[in-house]
Amino acid sequence: MNFEQFSIDPRILAGVKAAGYVTPTPIQQQAIPVVVEGRDVLGLAQTGTGKTAAFMLPILNRLITGKLGVVRALIVAPTRELAEQIHQTAVTLGRKTKIRSLPIYGGVAKGPQVAALRRGAEIVVACPGRLLDHLGDRTIDLSNVEVLVLDEADRMCDMGFLPDIRRILNKLPKQRQTLFFSATMPDEIRTLADSILQNPVTVQIDLIAPAKTVSHALYPVPEGLKSKLLLAQLQQVATGRVLIFTRTKHRARNLAMDLDNRGYKVAALQGNMAQNQRQRAIDGFRRGEFDILVATDIAARGIDVAEISHVINYDMPDTADAYIHRSGRTGRAELTGEAFTLSVPSDEKTVREIEQALGGRLERRRLPDFDYGGFVPEKAPTAYPTAPRYGNYNARSLNHSPNAGNSNSGYGRGNGERSSSYNSRPSNSAGSSEGRGYGRNNSGNGQRQGSYNSQPASSEENRYGANRDNAPRQESSDSRQQPANGGGRSENSSYGNRSETPGNSEARRRRPSSRYLQR
Repeated sequence: MNFEQFSIDPRILAGVKAAGYVTPTPIQQQAIPVVVEGRDVLGLAQTGTGKTAAFMLPILNRLITGKLGVVRALIVAPTRELAEQIHQTAVTLGRKTKIRSLPIYGGVAKGPQVAALRRGAEIVVACPGRLLDHLGDRTIDLSNVEVLVLDEADRMCDMGFLPDIRRILNKLPKQRQTLFFSATMPDEIRTLADSILQNPVTVQIDLIAPAKTVSHALYPVPEGLKSKLLLAQLQQVATGRVLIFTRTKHRARNLAMDLDNRGYKVAALQGNMAQNQRQRAIDGFRRGEFDILVATDIAARGIDVAEISHVINYDMPDTADAYIHRSGRTGRAELTGEAFTLSVPSDEKTVREIEQALGGRLERRRLPDFDYGGFVPEKAPTAYPTAPRYGNYNARSLNHSPNAGNSNSGYGRGNGERSSSYNSRPSNSAGSSEGRGYGRNNSGNGQRQGSYNSQPASSEENRYGANRDNAPRQESSDSRQQPANGGGRSENSSYGNRSETPGNSEARRRRPSSRYLQR
């Protein structure tokens, strides 16, 4: 099947050809004909399945005729990076048309957005917070919207955007086409979908199975030695472009600072950074100016970076699905890649879930010549999974390639897939085993402690998390003001806002060098 078989204007097909699209993906094959007909769609699909083009091509085809200069299609996305990615897709596919797309999100000045809205745009790709700002200021008119797209609705729900989505819906015409995409279908999302969709067609694409070209390995290690083990890995293993995942914004920033002070070309990507800082980090990593990108799951959503040779999970992801999506950033296009995970003893439950999902045992490795103290990686807990969740998956690909142990072996460069990870916060209830990964934990409770997170999560933090675009003045947990009884200081840097308080002795020991402060 090819794109010419769809009822799409030749000018848009010219954009498809220019973008290098050849064969429609499964979701494109299912969704494009239905959307072209004007039907509402309930799409169950992950990022990275081609769903952006699945809704963008029919939208462009609809807007190519009719009135120009007014907002006729509204696409709502949870993060700035995803909004920018969708906007770039609209520009690329619509390059032979007169249709204009405009991204609207926080972290940048509103003035240029207001000016662009006055000049006119047919497609607006927006994050909820900044869109509500413009609606409150009466700088955007949504009365002509014909198509509404809610992308990654479950993530918007997780980030506390659901009330904002309902406010936006009240500003839209009742007669419209609605396209609703979500990776999962919790009760809140099901209720929302039922309330806004009219006789929808359901399009469901299974979760992408892990690439067989990715080799997987666990590096069991005590929590206190994770940073030293990571440094030793980077020194011993021949790597190309490396993507390191952390659980929290604090840890992404601090780890990037530490690597930078040790001479690595590294950038951080986390929610408290200004939009221009985040874009510089992404562009620099894509161009090869940075060899390492340290990112949180949410901040990394929507990134399309090729030639990632290694994914390193500094912190264990919360779910097996999150692990699949993280590791899917490497080993693309039948080229090889590696996914390393630093595993602490409290990660045993998640390791079992991952092994069950993959249908094979993850290889446990000891890094040669690394001082583990009294810890024995070979005696780390093992799991014996049942049948794989992803069909007939070749479990042998979980093991290292034939070059295992050879630090000089080369690794193929995989194309970075636009995949997503769902890093829901664990409960902080006492006795919860899910308190792992937030620094050093008191035995048996989920209280976050240590140098990376010294404050427990609050309901306000859950609502205005890393990418909340219209939060109150303290936009997220990382930008909170220090208590009145403490000294402390905060600085803006290329790694985002960082804070230091007298009560955090480890943070003081990690104070960056004067070279970093002068940049």
